[in-house]
Amino acid sequence: MKRLHGPVPRRNYTGLLASLVAIVIGLLLGFLVLALCNPPQAANGIKTLMLGGFTGGMKGLGNVLYYATPIIMTGLGVGLAFQTSLFNIGGPGQFIVGAVCSLFVAIRFDLPGPLGWIIPLFAGMLGGALWALLPGLLRAHLGVNIVIATIMMNYIGMYLANHIVKQAIYDPLKGQSQVVPAGHTLPYAGMDKLFPGSMANIGFLIAVVMAVIVYIVLNKTTFGFELKACGKNRDASRYAGINEKRNIVLSMMISGALIGLGGALMYLSSAGKYIKPVDVLAAEGFNGIPVALLASNHPVGIIFTAVFIAYMQVSGFYMQTYRFSPEIVNIIISVIIYFSAFALVIRNAVRSFQLRSAPQGKPAAKGGKKV
Repeated sequence: MKRLHGPVPRRNYTGLLASLVAIVIGLLLGFLVLALCNPPQAANGIKTLMLGGFTGGMKGLGNVLYYATPIIMTGLGVGLAFQTSLFNIGGPGQFIVGAVCSLFVAIRFDLPGPLGWIIPLFAGMLGGALWALLPGLLRAHLGVNIVIATIMMNYIGMYLANHIVKQAIYDPLKGQSQVVPAGHTLPYAGMDKLFPGSMANIGFLIAVVMAVIVYIVLNKTTFGFELKACGKNRDASRYAGINEKRNIVLSMMISGALIGLGGALMYLSSAGKYIKPVDVLAAEGFNGIPVALLASNHPVGIIFTAVFIAYMQVSGFYMQTYRFSPEIVNIIISVIIYFSAFALVIRNAVRSFQLRSAPQGKPAAKGGKKV
């Protein structure tokens, strides 16, 4: 076999640049909000926002990783569906259904040893996958708009989760789900020693492993190639013999399973998280969308963007010291999330500029190609 010689392709950093620009713009507008809301303390507020995650040393960093865990999983689910050109807005529904399924198994079944938390995790994945199955089938076989289908499933999932909590795992004295038995919560796996006093547990390590697995599946397997081929050009993939309908359904189910696992990891921790049967969609399900967009749907990049969003949330807790209400931080995060939606637009603009500024190839000899 002849060895091909040619220029080594340049690594494309356009997606990273676009995400960084979106974050910088969002932070600048966030600083403006701080200055308008409390001018005398604006400087302290900005400083706390930037360094607040380090407050408390390793404890603060551990809490950042804890809050990042569920949105890593929702970001992975959304990003994987994007690879098949499926805009999965059903994260909140899949998240809460997965959480309820995991809590139901953990509370109602007496499982021995590590199975006490491993089986509930799989139950959460199964719940999320099944909740994403119907929108996938509707899209694949009937051509139903995936955005509309998943949005409607969000509210059905929310009401179903509330019903299951009230009927099966409800604590009437506290108005929330029952406490998960001690042996069925997620172990710390040494995270309590690395980040003493924090809420970090094995959930973050599981999320990182899942991100690596998703990366390998998408980039190193035939199945991942088929998923991305369906997303980039369905007509061409269909012509090549790829089963488009099957891949749409499988993509949605895997996406839902990842998001459902995020719900399980959040509520099986020993940090005092409970489900209250109120008519509110899970914010973690929606936060997966900007996390995936900022990372350009790259599974490993999603880890870092999720940690960034979680860092902002932890910083917001400490900003109350300077009389900034917690809602101020939510505004800042919302501004960043809003501008993250423009990451794709910014990326395309940068790419177009690079193409216009790139030197044109010189024509080759007659009968040849440009070089």
